[in-house]
Amino acid sequence: MEKKGLLIFDMDGVLVDVTGSYRAAIVETVKHFTGTVVTDGTIQDAKNEGGWNDDWLLSQHLIRKTGQDISYDETVAYFQHIFHEGGLMQRERWIAKKGMLEKLAETHTLSVFTGRLRWEANLTLDRFCPGLFQQVVGVDDVEHPKPAPDGILRLSLDIPHSTLRFVGDSIDDALSAKAARVPFIGIAAPANPRYRELAQILSAERALAVLDDINQLPQVISNAA
Repeated sequence: MEKKGLLIFDMDGVLVDVTGSYRAAIVETVKHFTGTVVTDGTIQDAKNEGGWNDDWLLSQHLIRKTGQDISYDETVAYFQHIFHEGGLMQRERWIAKKGMLEKLAETHTLSVFTGRLRWEANLTLDRFCPGLFQQVVGVDDVEHPKPAPDGILRLSLDIPHSTLRFVGDSIDDALSAKAARVPFIGIAAPANPRYRELAQILSAERALAVLDDINQLPQVISNAA
């Protein structure tokens, strides 16, 4: 049987619009501890610096920039409370159009390497596309999170494949792919407050392409065939 290609996806900003979930949780967590309202542009500026793939750490970082010394555990506890019990997770929006990923799955094995905890990633995947992704590697599955290549390497070893590409929307995703020596496809949504800067960053990291959203992926895959 001929091997399929392997497509590994980041989740946030790639498969799922997290403007009303994870991004909102950062804003609300910082506001809770400091009274300060951070903008999405400020959050994206940090993301573009790299090293802030962990939204809990980023929240704590933004809190400390206001002069408040809040522990990581306190930050995580409040973040998770509003994300789950506060209903922010239910605000997530699936980005892929109906049938697009299913069509890609005819020629590719689809997997996920995310900065989320695996069980949280599976909650969202089971809600929107149960059974579509063969394996999910979360931040709790690897010794070193992005921008380290651990998750990509693990999936590439576990799943037989003919070709391999990683799809992500951040400098940490691009650096993870580079460290794994895997071709990278970038996503920079026009609605992103730092759209031009992000697109330039991903292009500078030699992305095969920088797309507005995941629905443009089949054309890139087709052109590369």
